[in-house]
Amino acid sequence: MTSYLFTNGRVLQPEHAALIDGLHVLVEDGQVREVSDTPIKSNAEVVDLRGKTLMPGLIDCHVHVNASLVNIGANAMLPSSLAALRSARIMEAMLQRGFTTVRDLGGADLGLVQAVEEGLIAGPRLIICGKALSPTGGHGDFRARSDDRDGDFHERVGSMSRVVDGVDAIRCAAREEVKAGAQFIKLMANGGVASPNDPIHALGFSVEEIEAAVEEADNAGLYVSAHLYTDRAIARAVDCGVHSLEHCNLIRPDTAKRAAERGCIAVPTLVAYESLALEGAALGLPPESAAKIETVRKGGMESLAIMREAGLPMAFGSDLLGGLMKFHSMEFEILSRALPASEIIASATTVGAKLCRMEGKIGTIAPGAFADLIVVDGDPLADITLLAHDGAHMPAIMARGVFRKNELN
Repeated sequence: MTSYLFTNGRVLQPEHAALIDGLHVLVEDGQVREVSDTPIKSNAEVVDLRGKTLMPGLIDCHVHVNASLVNIGANAMLPSSLAALRSARIMEAMLQRGFTTVRDLGGADLGLVQAVEEGLIAGPRLIICGKALSPTGGHGDFRARSDDRDGDFHERVGSMSRVVDGVDAIRCAAREEVKAGAQFIKLMANGGVASPNDPIHALGFSVEEIEAAVEEADNAGLYVSAHLYTDRAIARAVDCGVHSLEHCNLIRPDTAKRAAERGCIAVPTLVAYESLALEGAALGLPPESAAKIETVRKGGMESLAIMREAGLPMAFGSDLLGGLMKFHSMEFEILSRALPASEIIASATTVGAKLCRMEGKIGTIAPGAFADLIVVDGDPLADITLLAHDGAHMPAIMARGVFRKNELN
């Protein structure tokens, strides 16, 4: 593997919200070997940054890499080989936007993780939960009311979820996902937009079922992530020990404070609703789902201020499906309406690394970290839109010490 020495640029350190001139960064064997404010002696290939910014690769903590269609039910109907090949294309596009690590919230399996690690496909580092767990009629159950197919139908390769009911079934499903390579457990603990039967206010799973999943995850040294919108659902999940709170559009101050005290991390995904409102119906979102969008869309911006005031850490997330993935990097622009650039960058680096339980390995430029790096034209701390526009302002993207884009020369 080629070694590289980055010089003549600025290094963005998100943990300090600082842009530092004069640092030299040595990459060897896929890792950051040395970061120094004095010249490094090495035979590595020199990369002249020409005053540009070197920063850690971005982390998206809420994606669905196998969702090549907006209609989640239609995804499950795809032939397995086609679903996998489409996932590879989706992941490569994410990498070209500067996302060198993504956390999949339902659908991706160990095969995709290994395909990236073996270099079979060019994609981000992949953190998976396997299939998300949904109650019958919940957010992960895409069957229409008149559809009487067995819930096992959901376990096809293209599906993001599986249907489970009852404490014993939850325990078994969680153990099966862990056995299959899950790095956390995902629950559909609230109603959702893309599912046909559950209103936003609906609570998914009983308290006992959620607690069983939390116990099983803890037994395996993992944690539970939950799909949540309403304050009632979020408060209940926090009390049950859920760690990762997805969406949180309708959260209220007291619940946000309690979540922060419990050490939870939230993952807002505002671009999902903006994009669904723009093009969801045209791309196959069912009418019953399109009608739910405004309920969660309106509360999204307010939720950012509430969680920030409460001190609840927020990781970057997108949650886009199918053709809406073209709006991926728009999340940076949406977040900038409520948050300073330094906090947005932290959400997509240091906070994301913590949620992925890979602190010191991703989201930072430091000795021992993986060489997941991007080069940016300008200062993202001053202009967060440099991280948007599908990587247009990123002349170089490195993943695992390999350039996947290099326009510096």
